[in-house]
Amino acid sequence: MSRPFEIATYYFPQYHPDPRNDEWHGKGWTEWDMVRRATPRFPGHAQPKRCAWGEYDESLPETAEKQIALAADHGIDVFIYDWYWYDGKPFLNGALDRAYMGARNNDRLKFAIMWANHDWWDLYPAPGGSFGNLTSGRTSRESFAAATDTIVRQYFAHPSYWKVDGKLYFSFFDFYGLLESLGGIEGTKAALASFRDKARRAGHPELHLNAIHGSVLLYCHYKEIADADGLLRHLGFDSVTSYNWHQDTPMPDFPATDYAAYAETAMGDWSSIRAKWSLPYYPSVSMGWDPTPRTDQTKNYEPLGYPYTAVLTGNTPERFERVLRQAREELESRGESILTINAWNEWTEGSYLEPDTVNGMGYLEAVRRVFGNSAR
Repeated sequence: MSRPFEIATYYFPQYHPDPRNDEWHGKGWTEWDMVRRATPRFPGHAQPKRCAWGEYDESLPETAEKQIALAADHGIDVFIYDWYWYDGKPFLNGALDRAYMGARNNDRLKFAIMWANHDWWDLYPAPGGSFGNLTSGRTSRESFAAATDTIVRQYFAHPSYWKVDGKLYFSFFDFYGLLESLGGIEGTKAALASFRDKARRAGHPELHLNAIHGSVLLYCHYKEIADADGLLRHLGFDSVTSYNWHQDTPMPDFPATDYAAYAETAMGDWSSIRAKWSLPYYPSVSMGWDPTPRTDQTKNYEPLGYPYTAVLTGNTPERFERVLRQAREELESRGESILTINAWNEWTEGSYLEPDTVNGMGYLEAVRRVFGNSAR
């Protein structure tokens, strides 16, 4: 008997040393540094947040084995890795390439790639008001070709790569950046056709291309394209999803927005989001939102734009479980099966399922109670 649901969670791989971070921030730097330095930014603010495992190195196979077992035991089916490629070579790839690929139990959990093709911002920490880029997310046709060569060769042949309706799921984070990099609509169509052809020639299944909802609308807004759905179909995309609530639904109260009330609004927006697309829309739920560890802890906390944003408060495991139950009811009522969760380990954005020092396994246990009792 197959499971009626597939629960995928985004994985942010900034918790292991990387040569570029060594150049930018010093030898051995990881974003645990930002987690460690976080302080309360307003009265009642719950910072710092601490992982119950301490500051682990996610590039080690034994770390991935622990993460995989915990996720699979609690109703998670897929890690969608944020995947980076800058200046013709990968970035932050140790968690997937060395750890997950080297894990002895990686047959227990599927994986997929979301190409996080945005600019890499200078956020460590972010000054108030504005910040620059450490490197550009724009990818030339030549670099796109090299990246997709790597993807086809290194990931698609793996037996645990996630398939949706028999197709290899592959998502793009920054739709605007994708089209701007590849020469507009027709240039992007040609590049994506080449990507598909590479997969076919390598003997792999067809691709299932996924786009992040808000980024598509951003591109169409700036380019004055009325038919976003038609554009995705022209390019051959198969589905649309969201990365988190924050991208789609403004948070009303600064500095603190109540999680339960905001959840009702954000999930209520699913209907209007779906109405924009004839393609399948895979809804996403957020466990929380708190990017304050990336801010300059010495500056006043004011609404200056990311990461100086409103923070979700009151996102207890019990409230998160109610959100998951509501999401399950939505899927059941529509005959759908895929839900994404933000996130497995976004510690510096306050959205994580991994155990922390306050709630322990509470968020994972919420997932297990709602989704983990289905037949595997």
